[in-house]
Amino acid sequence: MPDTALLHVENLTASVEEKTILHQVNLDVPAGETHVLMGPNGAGKSTLGHLVMGDPVYTVNDGRIFFDGEDVTDLTTDKRSRAGLFLSFQAPVEIPGVPLSSFLRASIAGRSGLEMKGKEFRRRVKELAAELDMDTAYLNRELGVGFSGGEKKKVEMLQLLLLQPKLAILDETDSGLDVDALSVVSRGMDAYRKSCNGSMLIITHNTRILEHLDVDRVHVMVKGHIVREDDASLIPWIDKNGFETFEREAAEQRAQAEAAAAEQQA
Repeated sequence: MPDTALLHVENLTASVEEKTILHQVNLDVPAGETHVLMGPNGAGKSTLGHLVMGDPVYTVNDGRIFFDGEDVTDLTTDKRSRAGLFLSFQAPVEIPGVPLSSFLRASIAGRSGLEMKGKEFRRRVKELAAELDMDTAYLNRELGVGFSGGEKKKVEMLQLLLLQPKLAILDETDSGLDVDALSVVSRGMDAYRKSCNGSMLIITHNTRILEHLDVDRVHVMVKGHIVREDDASLIPWIDKNGFETFEREAAEQRAQAEAAAAEQQA
């Protein structure tokens, strides 16, 4: 695997319930860079995020996932998290009966360099909440229960800043956010990058969240295939033209491959 890549996905083919969703995906995210994975709905973008994080719902049929120089393909989600991977969800969980502060305290327990005494932990969390314009009263509320979409995303940003992972995979973080909440999330991403030189893989079909970020590389996925890779200049092009060109090219390539396979069998 390349020495420069913090995340290195190599020829990854994966399925769910015996249906193949990803096809020979290759993707590298070097340390300290911000990459974007774009594509139409149903392209397989979120699936890739979950596979990198080790979600047991998905099956790796072929290929490997390397993170920080280690092959993590067979590691549990918890071990990957402790190695420095973080995944935000399109729909964050609700856990009745568990205060947000207790959840955050549990999330850093046993992690080297993050252990804090009670007083220090409370001070740190209050600092981060202030940075994200979050009312500290949220810390006593049950995790996610009765939170708006924007509030749930703020909680994820708070967790991101507290954990300071090596790589944050942010899946549709801008989904359903108003302009104010979007601004807070963008600020959280920026603070994360500056505080620990963090790397990001942002999964989205929308260019809105990207207006506030310095993006190093864009990857486009269509029907489980990475079909294009380029620098940030691809973002305004997609904003103007959408994904139809990539979808058409992918369909043509598929048709050619199927025709070639049929010819070989004939």
